[in-house]
Amino acid sequence: MNLKFIFKRVIIMILSVLFLSSISAQEKTEPVDYVSILTGTLSKFELSTGNTYPAIARPWGMNFWVPQTGTMGDGWTYIYTADKIRGFKQTHQPSPWMNDYGQFSIMPIVGKPVFNQDKRTSWFSHKSEIAKPYYYKVYLADSDITTEITPTDRAAMFRFTFPEKDNSYVVIDAFDRGSYIKIIPEQNKIIGYTTRNSGGVPENFKNYFVIVFDKQFTYQATVGDDEIRKNELEAKDNHTGAIIGFSTKKGEIIHARVASSFISIEQAELNLKELGNDSFDEIATKGRNIWNETLGRIEVKDDNIDNLRTFYSCFYRSVLFPRSFYEIDAKGEIVHYSPYNGEVLPGYMFTDTGFWDTFRCLFPFLNLVYPSMNEKMQAGLVNAYKESGFLPEWASPGHRNIMVGNNSASVVADAYLKGLKGYDIEVLWEALKHGANNVHPKVPASGRRGYEYYNKLGYIPDDIRIGQSAARTLEYAYNDWTIYQLGKKLNKPESEIGIYKQRALNYKNLYNPKFKLMTGRNENGDFDKNFTAEDWSGAFCEGNSWHWSFCVFHDPQGLIDLMGGKKEFNTMMDSVFIVPGNKGMESRGMIHEMREMQVMNMGQYAHGNQPIQHMVYLYNYSGEPWKTQYWVREIMDKLYNPNPDGYCGDEDNGQTSAWYVFSALGFYPVCPGTDEYILGSPLFKTVTLNLENGNKVSIKADNTSKANKYISSMTVNGKTHTKNYLTHDILMKGANINYKMASYPNKTRGIKDIDSPYSFSNEK
Repeated sequence: MNLKFIFKRVIIMILSVLFLSSISAQEKTEPVDYVSILTGTLSKFELSTGNTYPAIARPWGMNFWVPQTGTMGDGWTYIYTADKIRGFKQTHQPSPWMNDYGQFSIMPIVGKPVFNQDKRTSWFSHKSEIAKPYYYKVYLADSDITTEITPTDRAAMFRFTFPEKDNSYVVIDAFDRGSYIKIIPEQNKIIGYTTRNSGGVPENFKNYFVIVFDKQFTYQATVGDDEIRKNELEAKDNHTGAIIGFSTKKGEIIHARVASSFISIEQAELNLKELGNDSFDEIATKGRNIWNETLGRIEVKDDNIDNLRTFYSCFYRSVLFPRSFYEIDAKGEIVHYSPYNGEVLPGYMFTDTGFWDTFRCLFPFLNLVYPSMNEKMQAGLVNAYKESGFLPEWASPGHRNIMVGNNSASVVADAYLKGLKGYDIEVLWEALKHGANNVHPKVPASGRRGYEYYNKLGYIPDDIRIGQSAARTLEYAYNDWTIYQLGKKLNKPESEIGIYKQRALNYKNLYNPKFKLMTGRNENGDFDKNFTAEDWSGAFCEGNSWHWSFCVFHDPQGLIDLMGGKKEFNTMMDSVFIVPGNKGMESRGMIHEMREMQVMNMGQYAHGNQPIQHMVYLYNYSGEPWKTQYWVREIMDKLYNPNPDGYCGDEDNGQTSAWYVFSALGFYPVCPGTDEYILGSPLFKTVTLNLENGNKVSIKADNTSKANKYISSMTVNGKTHTKNYLTHDILMKGANINYKMASYPNKTRGIKDIDSPYSFSNEK
């Protein structure tokens, strides 16, 4: 064999290795590749499997984009079973129940200029749809057009691939209820604003937009209330829009650069600079990198790809809301249009979250994994209080009158108690005290509705025309505890904070020993004489007594004592899964939360709604932690998947997703305001938390599998760990956590009183 031949073979082998390495690198699966943004979109009014839409966005972005299958004003903007697209909409919708604000849409068509939303539709198929957080592509069959979108925080680029047509168009719909549009042909530009909203905005609210194309228009028309006005360049009506056109060759690509602002057209132009001089593919690559960096805070290795897909799809949903509602002005300074007073003011603002949902684990998740982001959100809450006199309980974009509780107290307290800094906590302290003893004059969901009765009697009576009285009382008691804990951290005097310590025990005033459950109670002290535990609504909010009786996050031991001890408490907990789920279905008109509980077939356990989501973790307080391990896995395995029907109820702005993310890691923050994460059952073989402070948490679960769901033993930093919780401090310092999993419970581990997590009744 001659040297030339040998050399040639070696070169071929080297090139082959390099080629295969290149292919391998290209095929390497990264966190964002596991994400399905279609999870939860197979929903409808009667039954939610998430009530989500595919949000094409950057993490916490100001603007999201969504392919619009629903009609204008329909909260169900994208339904998986739909087969036609009406447009590609900029959206700020937090849920179908809250609906949208500041929306407008863009839709390419061919043939003749049409504006009507039903006439411009096109058939599409999921088989010709690529849906990623940073990139969306779909083939519009009726017009033979491919549309692609890639976003930044406040802007986006569209890439349209047209067929050979003399009459190719793009329709811009500024929506109804007051809009304006102007075509500027010499700049290939369209500007305008939309005012369409579903409430929670000042009178001067507008979303200003600018759209710039890279091809000269050969056709232009504005639209006013469905009348197409060819060659008219400006329109201001109830419902306006624009149609611009071109002659296109087969496969010709036209780009549209889009941005918007809640401040002005000029600010929208500034926001357009987010796109820079990047090409479409460069913007998409940057978006992909940002998503991988964001999701890469938690690295998971496992053989079960469905679990990985579910985990990262839930993770994606956990970093969308609350959305950024601030912009960067010409001086490079952070400013925002206030959704509370309509002024343009300095500083951060965030919105589109309901604390009734997200105080439970979404905000604790941010405090653990993205504390610097929540520091900005807390600064935004400072501004919200200054601009409106109250902290929001449900913001979209301003105060909205929905849900119960005063859970802004939890969101503020947990952040500061977890070590977040860099914002005016003294202003927030005043905000918490004010909200606990007042109610918003126009939006009674902010502050505390019924606070006068609560402060006087220790509960809100069931007979004073304030609905959901028991639910409000239970949440106010927990909220008072968080205020007390924050006050202690701030070294406030007992004369100032003692009242909140006292009121933190008000949950006891609703405990009815006859039923061993919480019930409504009249002003004269009588308990509800018509009480049935399975009946929905009445004294409770979107649930019944089985769901709400365990909402004593801060004092499970106190609740255990009320119920007669651990044995009786565990019996009541077990009963939740034993009482048939169809009981109580006749107690009121059917709402989707009732149907979702019923069809999941887990008794009275209603994971599709928030009040009960922490309940299974309470076995850690009552000496039977293996039941937590069992039920957490049952819930993860049965009620979550990465498919369009991936949830068992409303996803709710990251809360139901963050529950899965936390639970898959093996722990959950039952009581925000404490420093504890309560143990469950780790799902994955290995997990690495890359904390913002540079430390790492390594979690390993030997032998974990669908069958091996029980913790046989565990160590933390090499030492045996029998406690049923981990502390925030342990995690933040970096930790090595090792579990040994088994198919049968270890009923000797975690059963001592010293192994139980925090309860207020045990506080010295």
